[in-house]
Amino acid sequence: MTENSPVTRRALVTIGAASAVGGGVLLLSACTPAGGMSDGSGSQGGASGGGGSTTVSLASIPVGGAVAAALGSTPIVVAQPSAGTVVAFSAVCTHAGCTVAPQGKEFDCPCHGSRFDAKTGEPIQGPARDPLPKLTASVSGDTVTVSP
Repeated sequence: MTENSPVTRRALVTIGAASAVGGGVLLLSACTPAGGMSDGSGSQGGASGGGGSTTVSLASIPVGGAVAAALGSTPIVVAQPSAGTVVAFSAVCTHAGCTVAPQGKEFDCPCHGSRFDAKTGEPIQGPARDPLPKLTASVSGDTVTVSP
């Protein structure tokens, strides 16, 4: 890294994991803004996507809970607040861009502790002040289709 490198504070915190003993190898954190962890398949939580939408099995979403999925390369969360009713949101935290995770009736951000209501996407604990962006979700049989 040079004196003029464009390095953000977040990158420095992420890189701050230190180097391996004697090897000089830099370790990077798996928690990245808007990236989360990925197996490279582009689908999570029983979802498959393509053509600007993704599908999730309704049976994979617990009533009163939610699952993580992806819409292209964007992490999303899909909730079923009541039987047969679904809502979907971007899983990118509106505070610092980390990926939120479903936790019962809310979505929790592992980076700074923000919590969002799984039914509305509204923040229930900061530091995030803005709601998660809502996506279009529809049910047809046992298939939930989510699009921007």
